[in-house]
Amino acid sequence: MLDQIIPFLTASILLTFSPGPDIIYVLVRSMAYGAKQGIITALGLVSGILIHTSLVAFGVSAIIKQSENIFLIIKIFGAVYLLYLAWQVYKSNPDIAFSSEGLNKRNSFSIFRKGFIMNVLNPKVGIFFLAFFPGFLWDPKANTVLQFYILGLLFMIQALMIFSLVAVLSDKISKYIKSHPKSGLFLKWMQIVIFILITGLILL
Repeated sequence: MLDQIIPFLTASILLTFSPGPDIIYVLVRSMAYGAKQGIITALGLVSGILIHTSLVAFGVSAIIKQSENIFLIIKIFGAVYLLYLAWQVYKSNPDIAFSSEGLNKRNSFSIFRKGFIMNVLNPKVGIFFLAFFPGFLWDPKANTVLQFYILGLLFMIQALMIFSLVAVLSDKISKYIKSHPKSGLFLKWMQIVIFILITGLILL
């Protein structure tokens, strides 16, 4: 179990630190309205992970029970999709934008709800979890639904901790990135390397 959990947590932490839309949104909201709103946004975003985890857990678990060959196909799909994401990052602009245009100060429930809806309605999150999670099951013949939920919970906890840290340190982080123009390029290549490394972990 630990031989899968430790690589999973390591990969999850590295992925969460990468400059994706969720962490940028937490950063920008924190810059605009303070750490409290950033942390509430983070709570909403990670709560949406429960929905994606449930869909993957029950959907993929049913498939895995039918055939080990299908499970292998799912893992290969995951690896190919992660390589595709690496290619998309390679083609993207490394600059990180900090526009707060369109953001309004809201009450706590509205902020939480928006973060939750943003996550749940993002099909890319569901596809990513479908590609990412199955490769880290430690026993495909055991209770895979429970294993998926354990992975989902671990992903939620580390994401909330990192998002909250970003919210608290938002001013320092934004100032550092703005004063170091090449930091965006470094983060871009970090994402590419992470996706490639996870691809290898899934196929092992």
